[in-house]
Amino acid sequence: MSLVWLNGVPATEIACDDRGLAYGDGLFETLRVQNGQIPLLERHLQRLELGCQRLMMPTHKAQWQADVLAFAAELGTGVCKLLLTRGSGLRGYSLPDPCQPRCLLLGSELPKYPVERSTQGIALFPCATRLAEQPLLAGLKHLNRLEQVLARSEWQDPQYAEGLMRDTSGRVIEGVFSNLFMVQAGQLVTPVLSRCGVAGVMRAELLAAASSLNIPCVVRDLAYVELLKADEVFMCNSIYGIWPVNRLQDSSWPQGPVTRRLQEHLSLLWSTSSNAA
Repeated sequence: MSLVWLNGVPATEIACDDRGLAYGDGLFETLRVQNGQIPLLERHLQRLELGCQRLMMPTHKAQWQADVLAFAAELGTGVCKLLLTRGSGLRGYSLPDPCQPRCLLLGSELPKYPVERSTQGIALFPCATRLAEQPLLAGLKHLNRLEQVLARSEWQDPQYAEGLMRDTSGRVIEGVFSNLFMVQAGQLVTPVLSRCGVAGVMRAELLAAASSLNIPCVVRDLAYVELLKADEVFMCNSIYGIWPVNRLQDSSWPQGPVTRRLQEHLSLLWSTSSNAA
């Protein structure tokens, strides 16, 4: 299954002078599509809009929403990758004037992850690649992903489903393609992302869910030694949901009660979206 749209219409090519190709000048979102519906669409659009503000790009939220909903209806069930570039530009870093962004939508099948990852948990690989600190880009899902490419190249062993990434100061930040949570003494903890990292839409959803479920939650700096002493650890993203972590180096964890409660919340969210189709 392959589906490609550019600015709302089917396409097979993109301009060679696009700044997304030349400089990684743009943003992207990876959206889960179920029966033509996108469960976390508003969160995706909010993050995209914030990214445009930070990168000084025009925003066309209503148009993007219309395009992606039409695309999702045709895709049915799968993954929609939305890439937003600044559009074409002359050689050099100066911003083009006028700026005419391009919105590229790529459709593919949902990954067939083993169900055991959600029930029994995953092993986490400790990546040596560090995330550079850049507050101007922190939290955004921008097109510059070379740190993640290098981190993912560190392991080929299929026993590891994800990798743990830290910043240059050694603080725990996230996974290669996921956000991280831990539970300590009943409190949910996720790393602060004001220096680097991606503020995932599933992370935002689970923070909101924790509040509604009366689960104590805090966003703060997280040291590696603290993580190893956690009671529960799990990873999350908008495609697979929640994967409990059962092992990192010599540390191991069970699938704990807080993780299960949040998995139940997510299962209800996804089933509601599917039934609304």
